[in-house]
Amino acid sequence: MNTETDSQKSTSQAPESVAPQTEVKAPAEAGSAETSVPDGPEVEIAKLKERLLRTAADFDNFRKRSRRDIADAERRVQEDLLRSLLPTFDNLERAVTHAGAAADVKALAEGIKMVMRQFQDTLAGLGIERVTTLGKAFDPAEHEAVQHVQSADVPPGAVVQELQAGYRWQGRLMRPALVVVSKAAAPPQDA
Repeated sequence: MNTETDSQKSTSQAPESVAPQTEVKAPAEAGSAETSVPDGPEVEIAKLKERLLRTAADFDNFRKRSRRDIADAERRVQEDLLRSLLPTFDNLERAVTHAGAAADVKALAEGIKMVMRQFQDTLAGLGIERVTTLGKAFDPAEHEAVQHVQSADVPPGAVVQELQAGYRWQGRLMRPALVVVSKAAAPPQDA
């Protein structure tokens, strides 16, 4: 009887223990197969391509925005420059208008000198300074010699005359000064 009971117990237990396990496993395996996405290299490549496309688009937008910002900044600088120069131009127009009817030439000259000072102040306010030349030694970094003259009064290599002013802006030469430079006087020739 013991054998019978053991065999009955084993047969009665076997279906119970096997059946629930197969029922539990079957839905779990079926559900995971339906919801899982293959994690192969194709999926990783697709993700990387999408990320690359997004990064390229972001960079393109950044480049366009940077160009637009630079153009806007340049335009604002030009507008500021124009605003600072317009009062001087207005005063020059007034001087030309009064020049035709002016009886006093000295008063007209004084008015033009005032406009000149205003223009120089405007340039100084923008950081533009005039290159000093007269009496200084010729400097090819700041001067452009257009003529040499003999002079006994000025040492050789010194600037005798300025034909056109040179200007520097923030330490950078914008235009060299056109100058006449002295050279040593020729020795007198005996006849």
